Amino acid sequence: MYRYARLAGFLALVVAPGALLAATMVHPSTVRSGTLGLGVGVALTGGAAAVQEREALLVRAEAAGFDSGDAVDAVAVVVAAVVTYLLSTAAGLGPVVAAAFVGLVAGVGAPRVAVPAYCGTFVGMASPSLFPTTGYVVVAGLLAAAAFVTTTELFGGFGGKLGTIAFFGCATTLALPGVEYATGSGLAWTSATVVVPVAIAGAVATVALSIRLDLGAVVGSAIVGLVTGLALPRLVPDLGPTLAAVAFCASFVGMSTTERLGHEGHVALAGALSGLVFVAVSPAFAGAGGKLGTIAFLSCVAAFGAAELLESVMPK
Repeated sequence: MYRYARLAGFLALVVAPGALLAATMVHPSTVRSGTLGLGVGVALTGGAAAVQEREALLVRAEAAGFDSGDAVDAVAVVVAAVVTYLLSTAAGLGPVVAAAFVGLVAGVGAPRVAVPAYCGTFVGMASPSLFPTTGYVVVAGLLAAAAFVTTTELFGGFGGKLGTIAFFGCATTLALPGVEYATGSGLAWTSATVVVPVAIAGAVATVALSIRLDLGAVVGSAIVGLVTGLALPRLVPDLGPTLAAVAFCASFVGMSTTERLGHEGHVALAGALSGLVFVAVSPAFAGAGGKLGTIAFLSCVAAFGAAELLESVMPK
């Protein structure tokens, strides 16, 4: 039973980003913009890393089963999702600031549940046009919680994994009657000249905070999200909210471990890729919580897979 649960979790982490890429590549605006090549490249390099993870799954699936700690984690996911959603909508903080704030509070005040709580915040970032009541958020949170506890040992160290879990919960909830995606217009490719540098800065800043200053991945990412979420909309009124989302997205890249992205240069490259993917997938799954994390996850897995492929063909 435990093994099948882990396999289901593995599939959730593979299918969710695959759905985002697929939706992007069939969207008329993205096809006209020539993003098909980027999507195929990310899928191929990311797929190479996923194959390696599947092989490891066959070994790890025999590990010990679930325990009471998993129940605590699941509750943290759901509670954080609801709190973030209420702060974002009812309190008017907006999704980036609300998620970063809850993540920072959890990271400093409740480190035991900081990781699952941070996962829940990404569910709570869902647009109210997508989830009009907290009931939908609870359902998405429960689905994300189930995915969280079944993927504990899968794709470890890849930034964006928590958001991908949240995206799975939100996207699955969309199967319920009366739930529809928001309308996404997409970003012009010319915006990449600004988006990519911001993404690089967000990813590298998170590494500096989380590893160099030893604040931890959750706190490091949350600080980047909170600072950019508060500052950029005021400094750059037109593009600021989008750039804050870009920086927050890239901060998840910076949450990767050194075993996955070995140094700041590798993180910067994955951050740049996340900026390009952000532009490419902007029309797809608009309003879904966890989309930013899924972009980061795609970028990290693709960067790792590309490095592995390059190493395999380089002469020893």
